Amino acid sequence: MSLFHPRSPLRSQRLEESNKNVDLGDPEVEEEDDSDDDGDVFNIPHKKPSLEALKRWRKATLVLNASRRFRYTLDLKRQEQLPSVNRFRIGTHALRAVQKFKDAATKVDHPPPKGYGVGPEKLVQLVQDRDNDGLQALGGITGLGTALHVNLEKGIEPDEESVQHRREAFGANSYPTKAGKSFWVFVWEAAQDTTLIILMACAVASLAAEMSSDVKEGWYDGASIGFAVLVVIFVTAFSDYRQSLQFRSLSQEKRNIQIQVVRGGRRFTTSIFDLVVGDIVPLNIGDQVPADGVLVSGHSLSIDESSMTGESEPVHVDGKSPFLHSGCKVVDGYGSMLITGVGINTEWGQVMATLDDDSSEETPLQVRLNGIATFVGKIGLSVAVLVFVMLYFVTDFRRAAGPDRRSKVVFRNIVDILSIAVTIVVVAVPEGLPLAVTLTLAYSMKKMMADKSLVRHLAACETMGSATTICSDKTGTLTLNQMTVVQTWIGGGSLEAEAANSVGGEISKCIIEGIAENSSGSVFVPKDGGDPEVTGSPTEKAILGWGLKAGMNFEEVRSSNTVMHVETFNSTKKRAGVAFKRKDGNAYVHWKGAAEIILDLCTKWMGSDGSENQLSETKKVEIQNAIGDMASRSLRCVALAYRPISANQIPDESEWESWKIPEDDLVLLGIMGIKDPCRPGVDGAVRLCQKAGVKVRMVTGDNPLTARAIAQECGILSPGGLVVEGKDFRSYTDEERLELVPKLEVMARSSPMDKLLLVKTLRSMNDVVAVTGDGTNDAPALHEADIGLSMGIQGTEVAKESSDIIILDDNFASVVKVVRWGRSVYANIQKFIQFQLTVNVVALVLNVVAAAKSSQVPLTAVQLLWVNLIMDTLGALALATEPPTDDLMDRPPVGRREPLVTNIMWRNIFVQAIYQLSVLFTLFFGGLKILKLHGPDGNRKLNTIIFNSFVLCQLFNEVNSRKPDKLNVFSGFFRNPLFCGVVSVTAVLQVIIVFFLGKFFKTTRLGWNHWVLSIVVGFLSLVVGFFGKLIPVPKKPIITTHKVKKKRARSSKGSKKPHDQEDGHELVERNASNEV
Repeated sequence: MSLFHPRSPLRSQRLEESNKNVDLGDPEVEEEDDSDDDGDVFNIPHKKPSLEALKRWRKATLVLNASRRFRYTLDLKRQEQLPSVNRFRIGTHALRAVQKFKDAATKVDHPPPKGYGVGPEKLVQLVQDRDNDGLQALGGITGLGTALHVNLEKGIEPDEESVQHRREAFGANSYPTKAGKSFWVFVWEAAQDTTLIILMACAVASLAAEMSSDVKEGWYDGASIGFAVLVVIFVTAFSDYRQSLQFRSLSQEKRNIQIQVVRGGRRFTTSIFDLVVGDIVPLNIGDQVPADGVLVSGHSLSIDESSMTGESEPVHVDGKSPFLHSGCKVVDGYGSMLITGVGINTEWGQVMATLDDDSSEETPLQVRLNGIATFVGKIGLSVAVLVFVMLYFVTDFRRAAGPDRRSKVVFRNIVDILSIAVTIVVVAVPEGLPLAVTLTLAYSMKKMMADKSLVRHLAACETMGSATTICSDKTGTLTLNQMTVVQTWIGGGSLEAEAANSVGGEISKCIIEGIAENSSGSVFVPKDGGDPEVTGSPTEKAILGWGLKAGMNFEEVRSSNTVMHVETFNSTKKRAGVAFKRKDGNAYVHWKGAAEIILDLCTKWMGSDGSENQLSETKKVEIQNAIGDMASRSLRCVALAYRPISANQIPDESEWESWKIPEDDLVLLGIMGIKDPCRPGVDGAVRLCQKAGVKVRMVTGDNPLTARAIAQECGILSPGGLVVEGKDFRSYTDEERLELVPKLEVMARSSPMDKLLLVKTLRSMNDVVAVTGDGTNDAPALHEADIGLSMGIQGTEVAKESSDIIILDDNFASVVKVVRWGRSVYANIQKFIQFQLTVNVVALVLNVVAAAKSSQVPLTAVQLLWVNLIMDTLGALALATEPPTDDLMDRPPVGRREPLVTNIMWRNIFVQAIYQLSVLFTLFFGGLKILKLHGPDGNRKLNTIIFNSFVLCQLFNEVNSRKPDKLNVFSGFFRNPLFCGVVSVTAVLQVIIVFFLGKFFKTTRLGWNHWVLSIVVGFLSLVVGFFGKLIPVPKKPIITTHKVKKKRARSSKGSKKPHDQEDGHELVERNASNEV
């Protein structure tokens, strides 16, 4: 298991605090109220619902089996008792103190592993105690590397034997975890259902009563009920166990963080599980420290240690204090570390090994389904009581004749009717309805992995189906992120990339020095003389690649200069700088960044002969035109500039880290035009979103010309769409922003705070906003959005932690697939609801009317349990796992307050219920005469026909439910083998029940004519369903129980409130339907 636990007791609080404290002058959004003013406790916010709201819906829920119903929900007791920062710190230090005490008491002197000069116990003590003296005693970082047989520049040897030897000597980068629940635990939980317990008691009582009078055949009734209950328990347990395994597998995938490591001089990506002591790991902004270790080299490295110490202020790490702790995050700078402790030998690992792996969470749809289950359950409970009363007072006293047999008969009949009444409750209370959400989510999450999307929070799957706008990054999401320099402006003129080696003289030397030193990337030259391998960000790789064409020797340049200070790149200042000193004593500052920003800092430019010329206004306009020409061709423009530094400008070495290097009076060296092609098919994906009612907006740091060109190529920018710069957007008033946003399609030169402001503005207009992001500074926007989508390849760990879904291939087409899956989750649940409510209505009405009219019920307890199994577990398995279809993207987004049971579903339910009840009542009250059933087994044969017809109606109606709003219900039927399998198995089992299990199910064998009748009755469900769908339904919800209070946007400067927005487009106020 990775050392980064998704449910760790301390999440980074700085993000939320900074998000709350940022005053952007944005429209003040009235937060979603958890107070349930509309009286519906089953509507909770999809992000960060309060504990009180979670408690309220639990109290209002009718539950027969709490251990099962609430299995996939938050453990509220645990949430209330999450350790505070201080308790966490006390716990970790207590663990260390106890270990020290034990070592001191026993005076254990652990020898180092064979072949190494230092052992794991000493390494743990060095880092956890920040023991600088102990580190120096080993010879400092260099001596520690020697003791661990590590080349601090090239890392350990990459062969598997060497890596495995280190893993055996120092441990693996994992920690022990508690085993998951076994299958038998799920069996025990399934058996906790109150109704099943009562039925088992009834089975025992029936067994005792019947066998007292008929030993040979008296055990059938009781045994059949008991066996049916056991089947329900084991099938339920198997389904739940299967879901549990899927969730554990996905949870494990979340922890499988990819880390860059240097072995044998080559930098590559590997799993966090594969790291060993001695590995050299590069660190950049947004990375998580994957294990304990010490800093080998770095510049301006700041670490957020709040997850370990609780201190929100970043800690500066340098040669004087080089210790790094697992689980912390890089907030600034870059460097490389030597791993000294992994797994349980880290402070983080020791603590995480003591915590439970609880990844449960509840989703709004799950809670709403609990509301439906409660409503239907109360009706079913009332019907069950009514049936019991009617059967007891009519049937029992009528049959009881003779004082010597009265008590035995009454007792036996009470057991029978109690079994029937309780079974009606089992059928009527849809315990499996909320759990169908977890089933479809587990299925969807597994399939989404194949579509390159890793879901971190379940609620995001549902919410994505309601998305009305996607704010997408450009680089890597809309484009391939395969950057190459295709054109340059150097020495006063334009050059194609192929002519890189034609640049010579002093200007070439300056440019190559700037490229090599002012870079966080690296170049690995294979020993066999193969092509150099360039690593780093795509932009860094493009510029380094051009440098290699120009004759750059990366290692030689880096080793011949002494770096004094580094200003790392971030998306706010949009530039990076380095100050270094040559061997001849001369010092220089080099800057690179957004072309127009660097150009504004320059006062000179370097000619092709190496001369420095004044940057006149005419020349500046010429260069700006060159930048504009590149940008209009969709090229990202990066400028390189430098300036010499005199000796009196250089501070003492002790002040290098805090030195603010000069950034004015620069000499422009050149401009790189970098091409990043659009992803194939991205224009089609954008059109698909637009067709589905989802507005796509591009948010990028590139200049407006580049942004416009890319947006037009991707099909994002429409004729009336606006391109706005971030600085302009943030300068608008609230009223201007609210008026502008509907037309805004591209935001250029945006900062992370501009993106956050855009998200807040859109949400204030009731748009459901999905946002993509990859940088550390994108975290506030990802956190604020309804759905945060981070990038799996280029995304930092900070961005991933703040997101809801990780797009593993950084592809916009995968984002569209997530929208499709989100709609599929909602659609599948609606299919299952329609199917289950139809069975509920028919079963309840059939039993209550039959009991009132004839003092008997057509379906026995065991038959009802079989129906419950079809309706609950098997029905959910078939309908909740339907794959998404193309027509899902032909409809508008699902409103957040849309009723789960739509008018179309009500129509289908009532049409099917009327048809089925009509047929079944006809058979029940007139079947003996119509079918000419005579003889002693006439009633039993009739009841078998009714039971068979009822089950087959449900089977055919299950097919109907696949397409609630489509006439062709067989479309894609054979593309879902699971559905075909469930229906086929159910049909086969029904045949077996009727032919071979008559004594248990109280049925008798049917002739071919009666089988044909049953099949025709069932098949006509398809015909009735087809013609029923031709009946028009009103757009307004049929059942409206309350008016939903929507969020309002209000301007902090007194602007008028905009009306509520339906699905983020039309601003109207509407009445929303309660679920049932």
